[in-house]
Amino acid sequence: MEQFDFYSGASEPESPTVYGGVSSVMPLAARMRPSSLDEYIGQRHILGPGKLLRRAITADRFTSIILSGPPGTGKTSLAELIASTTNSEFVRLSGVNCSVADIRRQVQIAIERQLAVKRKTTLFIDEIHRFNKAQQDSLLPDVENGNIRLVGATTHNPQFYIIGALLSRSLVFTLEALSAEDIRTLLERAITHENGFASLKLEVGDKALDFLAGICEGDARKALTALEIAVLTTEPDKNGLIKIGEKEASDSIQRKIINYGDDGHYDTASAFIKSMRGSDPDAAVYWLAKMLHAGEDIRFIARRIVIFASEDIGNADPRAITLATSAMHAVDMIGMPEARIILSQAVTYCATAPKSNAAYKAVDEALDDVQNERVQPVPVHLRDPHSTGAAEKQKKAEAYKYPHNFADGFIAQEYMGIAKDYYKPAGIGYEEKIKQRLDYWKQCRAMEKNNAQRS
Repeated sequence: MEQFDFYSGASEPESPTVYGGVSSVMPLAARMRPSSLDEYIGQRHILGPGKLLRRAITADRFTSIILSGPPGTGKTSLAELIASTTNSEFVRLSGVNCSVADIRRQVQIAIERQLAVKRKTTLFIDEIHRFNKAQQDSLLPDVENGNIRLVGATTHNPQFYIIGALLSRSLVFTLEALSAEDIRTLLERAITHENGFASLKLEVGDKALDFLAGICEGDARKALTALEIAVLTTEPDKNGLIKIGEKEASDSIQRKIINYGDDGHYDTASAFIKSMRGSDPDAAVYWLAKMLHAGEDIRFIARRIVIFASEDIGNADPRAITLATSAMHAVDMIGMPEARIILSQAVTYCATAPKSNAAYKAVDEALDDVQNERVQPVPVHLRDPHSTGAAEKQKKAEAYKYPHNFADGFIAQEYMGIAKDYYKPAGIGYEEKIKQRLDYWKQCRAMEKNNAQRS
């Protein structure tokens, strides 16, 4: 009969083959998980001496923790350390294939474990953002009752994907991509550690380490996996020495993958727009290149440029909207890889164009008045002459002054009923000419008003 183990929540498995103290079938990234908080590399902003998360773990005073951050930043390792540091059983579930029934089963096991051996359970749910509302709701009672200690991990923004009731009961921490120095430290440790390659005659050059530390975008798992591939696929020399140079390291990673989840998408697009707004074509092209490399929809990029041309350049350079719109149509027709050239032309033009958001501000101010103030009636002389009776039509026709019948195509007359200045040209680029023209018309209106008052 199968014997249940309250410590593991499962039947006793067969003893695996070990390599350096851990299972031989485990990948290097799993074998190199830290065994203590002092071995944990990175995330000093939350795990440094005196920081909240470290204090919460050390004091064993928490009910639920949500960890968010890019892949390979140590969320799973940190969850395991939380369990071991607080002397609780570590149980792992995945948000991809876990059901409410699975959660309830593990909660029941946790309750029985607590009764039998007085040991708490840390329930780690990877990719917790994949849980729907019902699944997340099912966790609340047992988190509150202390039946489980929940640690959730997500690569998404918890504010958007985790229900408010669970967030309010949790400590939320954001993990950051590891620095190149941190990644190199991990690689060097793997080379000499008993769970790594200490038993092999291995030589990894500085250039290879620097290459892997830089190209893996702060993803420790990716860097360790690349090192493992390089080691396992490189033939030793006649002395049994495995030598890993920059070429072997480069061959272990065929293409650089950029972390580009939801936050990466929006953050990069934001940096892209702000760089154009800040008139920095170099930065704008860099963020464009990142989006292209990550596989961003080129039509999304083109639409953002069109919006920018109107919102941030406007009439300071009226040609920008034409060029941006042409680029959008061209990109749609041509596609990648040539579309990158068209996008680059549009981006550099917009980044170096004079800037004005006067048109954008004008319509928003007018909309605010329409929505929040009394709506102005259309002046009688501006109304459609076909909308009322014959007498009213004649009155409108006589009152309205056709501007083209006057010098310079301008005549002072009322068009709104109240004095408002929504459009305020910045006096930059072509808007300087527009401003001069508006100032001239204002003077003409003022003179007309004074003449009318004197008469």
